[in-house]
Amino acid sequence: MIEFQNIAKTYKNGDVETQALKKISFKINDGEFVAIMGPSGSGKSTLMHIMGCLDTPTTGKYLLDGRDVSTLSDNELADIRMKKIGFVFQSFNLLPRATVLRNVSLPLVYAGIKKKEREKRAMEALTASAFPEKFWNHHSNQLSGGMTQRVAIARALSNNPTLILADEPTGNLDTKTGETVLGTFQRLHSEQGRTIVLITHEPYVAEHAQRVIHVKDGEIVSDSVNHRRRIINNHHAL
Repeated sequence: MIEFQNIAKTYKNGDVETQALKKISFKINDGEFVAIMGPSGSGKSTLMHIMGCLDTPTTGKYLLDGRDVSTLSDNELADIRMKKIGFVFQSFNLLPRATVLRNVSLPLVYAGIKKKEREKRAMEALTASAFPEKFWNHHSNQLSGGMTQRVAIARALSNNPTLILADEPTGNLDTKTGETVLGTFQRLHSEQGRTIVLITHEPYVAEHAQRVIHVKDGEIVSDSVNHRRRIINNHHAL
């Protein structure tokens, strides 16, 4: 699904150049659950932005489903983001006074999907993220942090993406609630075969993935199968 070929990214500020990524190469196959881990400033967020078609590399190629997206126009990149990628962010990014159903269906409004189909897809996405139906008409500002993040996961699923990118999704949650959210990602991977890439700086978060790629100073320092993977079964947990 994903292939980085000698990807480099350099940011310029006047005469000052900062090399965020230094000729990184790796592949992620369909159906993998991968954690990309590194400290602040390691380049992992830049890597995610390129992977999510939110940014383009300075040099190198990025292939998504065999297509070189490095040279696409802004409109073509937006189309890929809408149809192929679901994003989950640390800050949730929900509308506080909109209902859960409204928040989840919102990306489908921009995609031009009719109301009846939007509601159907939103309900399917909430069910897939194990979000309790009795809270579907609550406003997002009435929910706990863990439940709010599950709404964000459902929103990411609403367009039925082939790839889910989660950027520090447990960063604003306590450890117990974070475990619940990570269990949701594990179920989406094991039960639905979703390809998930999780960006984190926390070792305990990375332990839930099948594979861990460590990034430091813009380079990959290790890429290995996680033999100590932590499995959570929290299908009915809140």
